[in-house]
Amino acid sequence: MFIGTCKFTIRLPENLDLKGKRRIVKSLCSKLRNQFDIAIAEVGSLDLWQIAELGLAYVSNDKKHAESVLSNIIEYIHNELHGDFELIDHKIEILSNGK
Repeated sequence: MFIGTCKFTIRLPENLDLKGKRRIVKSLCSKLRNQFDIAIAEVGSLDLWQIAELGLAYVSNDKKHAESVLSNIIEYIHNELHGDFELIDHKIEILSNGK
C-alpha cells in the first residue's frame, strides 16, 4: 500500500478577509475531492487571509499510480483552477507500509 501526500500553498492576492478565504478554500477542496476522489483539508496558515496551506492524501496499491495522480492534481490546480488564487509551492511525498 502506498499513500501519496501533497502539501501545497496558494496565495489569494485579491482576498480581503477570512470569510472570502474560507469560500475559496472550500470551493477548491470540493472541486478536487470530486475530480480526484482524495482526502483534502486546510492544514496551515489558518489565520492569514491571503495564504492557504492545504494537504491532500491519496491511497493506491501502486507507487507510480499514486505519483501520477498527485502530479495530475498539481497540474490541474495550476492550469484549470487559477483565478481567485495562485499556486506558489507544493511538495509531494509517497509513503509505503514497508512491504
